[in-house]
Amino acid sequence: MAGVFPYASETGTLSIYFMQEQVGYEEYSWEEDDLGFTLTVRGRMTKPIAIEIERLVIRVDKSFIPERYTFKGRVSGVTQEIQSFFSEGKVVNTKQVAGQERTETADVKRDAVLLPNPMFSPYMVLTKKFRCGLQETTKISAYIIPQMEIPSTLEPKQDSPCRLVLRMGTTEIEIATDEEGVLNSLDISSQSLRVLRTQVGAPIR
Repeated sequence: MAGVFPYASETGTLSIYFMQEQVGYEEYSWEEDDLGFTLTVRGRMTKPIAIEIERLVIRVDKSFIPERYTFKGRVSGVTQEIQSFFSEGKVVNTKQVAGQERTETADVKRDAVLLPNPMFSPYMVLTKKFRCGLQETTKISAYIIPQMEIPSTLEPKQDSPCRLVLRMGTTEIEIATDEEGVLNSLDISSQSLRVLRTQVGAPIR
């Protein structure tokens, strides 16, 4: 019966650093309900790309299969709105950029992980799914929504199961989590980017 057990919920702030300078933040909430999980994000970043996240929403089912993606904000000063809906290996993306609207349908793996660029809270879907329990290298599909799908691998770091290494093409991303699936940190050394979860933070205005 719904409501008997408490559902998982989490809020926090991710501080973003580029070349060791704090350049932005993302405030997020992760909510569970009867049918799945919803990640909601707002924030901004000034470098290496200027982005304003007015609202970002990723909805996944209990198996972390994507169902819906929404983004509203500005990228490099250009207003964008994206609505994406997923069903059995198909995605319908409707994108509005500077007043122009375009809708496209594409094939995508049913269990693809949605990783909009250059945003970091969506990596939480990986940490919530795998936590510290990944035993060996696993193949995943990373969908850099709404542009392209990239075959990728995820593996636990040797002697440190709560550190995961995601390889997407030539890019390597190290992700630190815990038994609750909290996204504690994310490092992309090749791009001089580091993201840290802060319990109490003063967002850059």
